[in-house]
Amino acid sequence: MNNLIVSPAPHAHADDSVRKNMLRVIIALMPAFVVSLFAFGWGSLIVTLISVVSCVLFEWLITKFILRQQPVITDCSAILTGLLLAFNLPSNLPWWIVMVGAFVAIAIGKMSFGGLGQNVFNPALVGRVFLLISFPVQMTTWPRPLGWSTKYAVDAESGATPLSVMKNAIKAGDSSLLNELPDYWHAFVGYMGGSLGEISALALLLGGIYLICTKTITWHIPVSILTTVALFSGIMYWAGVEGAASPLAHLLTGGVMLGAIFMATDYVTSPMTGWGQIIYGIGIGVIVMVIRTWGAYPEGMSFAILIMNAVTPLLNMYIRPKRFGEKKKK
Repeated sequence: MNNLIVSPAPHAHADDSVRKNMLRVIIALMPAFVVSLFAFGWGSLIVTLISVVSCVLFEWLITKFILRQQPVITDCSAILTGLLLAFNLPSNLPWWIVMVGAFVAIAIGKMSFGGLGQNVFNPALVGRVFLLISFPVQMTTWPRPLGWSTKYAVDAESGATPLSVMKNAIKAGDSSLLNELPDYWHAFVGYMGGSLGEISALALLLGGIYLICTKTITWHIPVSILTTVALFSGIMYWAGVEGAASPLAHLLTGGVMLGAIFMATDYVTSPMTGWGQIIYGIGIGVIVMVIRTWGAYPEGMSFAILIMNAVTPLLNMYIRPKRFGEKKKK
């Protein structure tokens, strides 16, 4: 009798790894990081370094002394978490608050679920939302962009972001308040207030194109989010709702671009199938606009992604790819 040898999946080998994918995302974030350095000065570099080093350190300590496992920090996942967390923070945030956010992101958002590949929620956004709820004043006070100057970020004057202007306009029902918004070109290149990594739509789009061209991500999630935000805001704008900003204003300001391209596309916390990703993206876009229009916060991208992270297991359960050899049901 001949024995059949069956090996477990996967059966195909590909020249890919977690480390390579993480490095590609890090490379894609570099244009936005460079813009943040020009816009906010040394503050961007300091916040980013503290966030990245803290995330790597906390993951190493937890893995070695609490989980009693061999630390694996060379996969660059902790570095990416620290970078994404920093991109969602003001460049003038005190160092100790950055460390608290890094601890929450790694300890609660990632390692409490078992580590890389097992977390339900995006770790960087878990840290960011915790800081937003715990330190609302510090997390909503941004320095004005310095422009292409040699001044330091500590010399910057704090000011309102475009999202807070849009929130005040819709709340007051006064479209004249929207005159305080930066013009589209400044919003596109990154000359406006906001978190250090979200201000330049141009830089983020360049990174997104790189990720799609290298097949690190697919188009489904970014396109579905951006299309939903544009349609939702467009209906309100062209219906003549007082204080409603244009679709372009919504797309170019806040964390929409950063969230759609880099945060919502996280492998672990997003659906596996194309249709699942489209539904996931539509859900994020709708929740973002509901919070921006009627919610207490000017921005809703972080909350929207975390809510849809929780829906991801259901999407994976009910929207599955056709199995190989499976007959189509009549």
